[in-house]
Formats: sequence, C-alpha cells, structure tokens
Amino acid sequence: MNDKTILPYVSALLAAALMTACGGNSESPAPSTPSASQDSACLAIDSSGATVVVGSNQPGDPSLPEAASGYRTGLKPIYAKTYMVATSNAYASKAGCAVLKQGGTAADAAVAVQAVLGLTVPEATGLGSGGVLLYYDAASKTVQAYDGRETAPAAATENYLRYVDDANDLSAPVPSARASGRSIGTIGVPRLIEALQHDHGKLPWNGLFGDAISLATDGFPIGGRLAAAISSNASSLKRDAEAAAYFLNADGTPKTLGTVLKNPAYADALTRIASEGANALYTGTIAQDIVAKIATTAGADGSPITPGKTTLADLAGYEAKRRDPVCTTYRGAYWVCGMPPPSSGGIAVAAALGILENFDLKSLGPTAIDLEGGKPTVAGVHLISEAERLAYADRDKYVADTDFIPLPGGTWDTMLNKPYMKQRAALISTTKSMGTAQPGDLGAVPLGIDKTLIEHGTNQFTIVDGSGNVVSATTTVESSMGSFHMTHGFLLNNQLTDFSASPTDSTGALVANRLQPGKRPRSSMAPTLVFKVAADGSKGDFVMATGSPGGGTIPQYVVKTLVGTLDWGLDAQQSAGLVDFGASNSPITTVGGEHPNVDTSNNGANDPLITGLRALGHTVSTSAQVSGVNTVMRVTVSGANALQGGTDPRREGVVLGDTFTR
Repeated sequence: MNDKTILPYVSALLAAALMTACGGNSESPAPSTPSASQDSACLAIDSSGATVVVGSNQPGDPSLPEAASGYRTGLKPIYAKTYMVATSNAYASKAGCAVLKQGGTAADAAVAVQAVLGLTVPEATGLGSGGVLLYYDAASKTVQAYDGRETAPAAATENYLRYVDDANDLSAPVPSARASGRSIGTIGVPRLIEALQHDHGKLPWNGLFGDAISLATDGFPIGGRLAAAISSNASSLKRDAEAAAYFLNADGTPKTLGTVLKNPAYADALTRIASEGANALYTGTIAQDIVAKIATTAGADGSPITPGKTTLADLAGYEAKRRDPVCTTYRGAYWVCGMPPPSSGGIAVAAALGILENFDLKSLGPTAIDLEGGKPTVAGVHLISEAERLAYADRDKYVADTDFIPLPGGTWDTMLNKPYMKQRAALISTTKSMGTAQPGDLGAVPLGIDKTLIEHGTNQFTIVDGSGNVVSATTTVESSMGSFHMTHGFLLNNQLTDFSASPTDSTGALVANRLQPGKRPRSSMAPTLVFKVAADGSKGDFVMATGSPGGGTIPQYVVKTLVGTLDWGLDAQQSAGLVDFGASNSPITTVGGEHPNVDTSNNGANDPLITGLRALGHTVSTSAQVSGVNTVMRVTVSGANALQGGTDPRREGVVLGDTFTR
C-alpha cells in the first residue's frame, strides 16, 4: 500500500475511532495450572522452560555477560503464584527475589534491588543518584508517592549552570556544565529507600544489603550495557582518579565485557548504611568526601573543573518527601496512578490517556501479533503520538517542582479533568499530524516554555510481594555515568542539568523549571500503578505496575505499555517488547528501528508503518530506542490469581518469583 492509497484508509480508521469505547482485557490466555513440582522460586526460566540459578555460570544463566544486542527476541511472559520482581539486571532481580522468598515486603525487596543496581548498572543509578517511586499498601488499599529527587544547593543561583559567577565571570562552567561540579544535585536515593522501608518494611534494615555487599567484595562480570557505557565515556572518566582506577585499565583503556569488577569502597559504604542508616551518606566522613568531590577544581589530568557549591548543610538537610500520587480514571474501567511533580511523568501519562479515552483505540491495535507485540498500525501510532504532543506541550509550560511553582489552579486536575481532555482531543486531525502542539490556555500563568531540555537514561524496577504490596520505582544518575565524579565506589549524578539552563525563554518570560536554591529539577520519570474501578468508584483490585527508563521519552514508553495491555490485550512481555513509538512536542515521531518488526532498509520506504505516518505529515525517526520497561500484572490462571511479568528485550532484565512454567 503506497502513501497515496494509505491516507484515506488511515483517515477512515481514525474517523471511526472518534466514538469512545471501553478498554480492552488486561488478562492473557491462561497457562496450565502449576504443579508443586514446577515451583522454581527465584530461578530463571529460559526459553525452553528449563530453570537455572542466577549467578551459577551455567548455560542459560541470565547474568552471564553478553554484548548489548539492542533487542533480544523470543522472550516469553513469566508467571508466578504470589510474588515477583522484574528489573533490568539479573543480579538485582535475584537479590529482590531472595528477600521476597524470606517473607519480606516489596519495600524490603526494593532496598536490596537498589543496592545491587548501584553496583551492577552504575552508569544508570546508584547511591549518588535520585529517584521516585509509588508504593501500594494492599492492607490499607492506599497508594503513596515517594520523591527522592535531588535538590539544588542553597548557594545555587538561576544561572548556576551557565555562568561561573553571576557577577564577575559569565563564562560557562568547564569542561561542561554536566561534567563540572555544578551539575551534581544533593543525592536522594539513600533517603528514598530508607523512608520507604521505614514505612512499609518488615525485615531488619541491616539484613537487606548482603547480596550487594557480597557482589561488591567478590566481584561481578561487566555486562553489555556497562561495557558500552565505559567505552563511550572513557575520556571523561579519566578526569576522575577514582573513576579511572575502577572503570579503566592501567593503560587507560576501557575495561571490557566480562571483566570482573570488585568494589570494596562500595561494599564499605553499604556496610556503613546497613549499620548507621542513610545518615552514613548525609553526615560524617562520607558526606565530607561527597562535598569535597563536588568542590573539585582540577581533574586527574590537571584540566580545570568548575566546582559545585554543595555544603555539608545541604546534605544533612536533604529530605525524601511523601507526596500524593496523580490518579485518574481511564475508560471508566481503570484507575491509573502516577508520580506527581517534580516529576512530570505522571501528569504527562495521564494527559495522554485522558485524550486517548475519547477514541476507540481497541480497533486500532497491532496486527500480526507475535512474541514481540506485533506490528503497530498507522492509525494507532498517529493517534497516540498526537495525544502525546498535546500532553508534552502542557508539560513543557506548566510542570515543575510544585514546592516552588504551583500548577495552574493549584491542582493537577486543572490539566487533567475530563472536559479539558475532551477539548484537547478535539484538536487531533484524522488526516494530518499537528507537528508541534500549543499548550492549553489554563489561565494567566506568566511562564515561558522550555523546549530545549534533553533528559537521558534511568533505571526501573517493579516488585509485588506475597501480601499484594507493590513497588514501581525509577532511579537515575541522569546521563550515562552521571557527572563522572566518583567517591566511595559510586558515581555522583548530573541531575541539575534537568533544570532549564536559562531562567527565561526567548520572550523573557520566566521558565517554570528554572534553577532555584533547594528546588528539585523536573523529571519525566513515570512509575505507574493500575487498578480496576470498584463498584463504588474507588480503587479496586490491582491490575498492573510498570515503568521505564528513557529520560524525556519515558512517558511515551509507559503510554505504549499501558495502551498495549489495557486496550490491545497484550501480555506483560508483549507490551514491553512492542515497538517503541511516540512523540514529544515536535514534528518528529519515533518508530524504534531496533525492533525486528520495523523495516528500516531504504530509509523506511519498505515499511508500511513508516510510509503511512509520512503520508500523514509525520517526520519519522527510526533511531534505536532504549526503553527498559518492567511490568508485573495480576492475571487469572485456571481460575486462580497469579502474576505475569515481562521485561524489556532492549535491556538485560530478568523476571523472578515463585514462578512456574506453562
């Protein structure tokens, strides 16, 4: 079908979609009932159904180092009876599953998972990073958001990222804002996991770090994504003596795939956290070393580095905050709960869904559905991408740290109420992409629009425990390897570059996401929980938990996953593996070219999805995507409740639990 013939076809489908319809079925075809002999708690299940111990170095062990492939084909959903953990690293999944097997809560397991991730995927997350998460307490049926986003130091100004000194030196920080001390926000992860475990943990805090300490002491082999990160960042890592000694060989070359890394400094830091709590990093000698590292003025090679202005008081005063989640209904069938500001992820996802529920997406689902999620339709991708453009337009203008910049009307409901969503949906054309959307008129809010901000990678994990409690967490150092500053075995973030470097836009209007002392930079992190709507309209049974890394594209990955399951009936693995598609607020629409169901040959001219979108005016990018979706769903297996998990084939994840084979 060529561009000329596909346009009326797609237009007809989209016109038909204007009739609102109910959501799809989130349950997958039931596997066979598990028998006692099939129980393989905390063992990985390979494609043949055989089990293997993570870390055993036996064939099929998912922790065996392999070069990053871009996309692993053939993954199947994993089923468990009562508890499950899905992460993008086998060692982290193993540590979390061991805690769940002991009877620990999802909060307990989250501590163990994060401690291991900080060691095995330091390019993405760690003790020197920040993050956000949602926790569902099954007993009280409540959802709590936890904000462990980093903060700007008290001495920072609005020009902290672009001028060495506002009054006397208007030159830019060196070697760049990111690689200087100016990018480093006051760390959040240690306080984040401590607050979560304090509220919802059951096992002793000091017993949750054993796996990570052992791995750091005994060593682990460098995996594909870490090897690639070391190689691509080697020149920057050389500026920091500790980072160079850890990630590089004596001759300065990058350590390669399979090299065993031992990190006694990280083991020591964890041992101190285990005994002293998070204060071990916010006060005392480690805190002093963090402040000293941020204040570094010269690299190991003698090159100048602009220091940051973080103090011991900044560290000691840091708090992880408990916030109310953003919860909206979808198609009258589901409650979807996301992260509130300073993350824009929850609002962006809710806005896209609020627009999309005005259309019949079920009829626009993928074709030729296979283990990889099938082939998305032109009409479906067009509709979802347009909804995302509108959502991002509002996000870019209005959302920032609400402790500093309130949302229009003082509530996210102003941006997400059903009448407003219907107005936004009416702006979508069935025949042509809008290219760039304009923000809605939400009153006299004197804010400029920041469209220059580029966010980077993160890490996501999802956990359900034996009592039905749930964690969906996203943590990050921001860019790959963060600021390249390393101390006590962990990298420090470059999270402050998520602020707008300029406090004003081109018109001179103040930008909501401008840097201010003590402020938390806007994020796109979007951990998400879904529940059925109960008969009385309240949140009913748990349906699914998901999330993804991916910086500014996180809302697109999460929307794809939610629509894939709730509207199109894909299982947890298919929706994670489904083609990554969507749009921020620009004419560019992404169709992830790493996916086996996308034909990028001849500039995409042989792929009907790409040519169909171009016929509708989309500028299509087929650049490889780096989503890292980890999903756990509640399903029915032979009349009994079970869990179904999926992990993104674009990363190195594994799903574990008290699993069984089909």
